Amino acid sequence: MSSVLENDRLSAAVEVARDALIADGQYPGKHVASTVEGDCAVAHYFAADVPGYHGWQWCVVVAGAPDSDDVTVSEVALLPSNGALLAPSWVPWSERVRSGDLSPGDLLAAPADDPRLVPNQIDTGDEFRFESEQVDPDDIASVAGELGLGRKRVLSAQGRADTAQRWFDGDFGPRSEMALAARHQCASCGFYAPLAGSLRAAFGACTNEYAADGRIVSAEYGCGAHSDVPAPSGDGSPAFDAYDDGVVEIVADATTGA
Repeated sequence: MSSVLENDRLSAAVEVARDALIADGQYPGKHVASTVEGDCAVAHYFAADVPGYHGWQWCVVVAGAPDSDDVTVSEVALLPSNGALLAPSWVPWSERVRSGDLSPGDLLAAPADDPRLVPNQIDTGDEFRFESEQVDPDDIASVAGELGLGRKRVLSAQGRADTAQRWFDGDFGPRSEMALAARHQCASCGFYAPLAGSLRAAFGACTNEYAADGRIVSAEYGCGAHSDVPAPSGDGSPAFDAYDDGVVEIVADATTGA
C-alpha cells in the first residue's frame, strides 16, 4: 500500500484518536484538523475544554505500518493553538528581584562574580612593626576600618558608578521634582552629613527629621527645609481670634445717630 493511501486511512481514523483521549480520562471536543506528519503518521487535533488552558487543543498522533490495517496511537499531548493563553517566559530569580523585595529573614547572596564587588585584603592577625617598633593595634583598626580592610569584598569601580548613577537619578537627586523647586542645595545645608570615601564629594545623608531624614541625598539635591531658609516675616498670629468682637470697630450711623 502506498504511503498516500496509508495516510488517507490514518486521516480517517478520527474515532480511534478520540477513543484514545477518552480512555485517558479526557473529554475532547469537536475534531478540528488532521495533519500528515510524515510517511505513515497523522496528527488529529480536537478542541480542549480544560480549565486554565484557553485556546489549547488535544493532539493525537496515529500511525500504521505498510500493508497493515492496524492503527496505533503514538502520542497524546495538549498543545497551544494560535491565540492560546500561555504562561509568560520563565525568568531566573536573580533577574526578577527588585528593590524592596527583601523581607525580614530573607537571604539574598551576591554572586561570586558580582561585577559590583571586588576581592579585598583580609586581616591575617600578623603584627605590624616599623623601625623595630610595634604599632598600636587600635591605630591599625582605625585605618583598616576607613579603608575597608577585614571585609572579604568591597565595592568595585563599576559598583560605585552604578550606585552613584542610581542615587543621582532617584527621588533624592538633582533632577527630582523637589530639587527643581528648591532654592538651595544640600551641599550648603547644615543638616547635610557627607559620606566617607569616594562618594563623599557627591552624596551625603540628610539628618533633618522633617525632610529626607536618614536618606542618601545628592549634594545637588534640595528641598524647602534647608538650614538657610529664612523664617517667615510678620508678627505671627493675630491679636484676636477669628470673628472676635474685640476687633470689630463700632461706627455710628450719621443719619440716625445710632
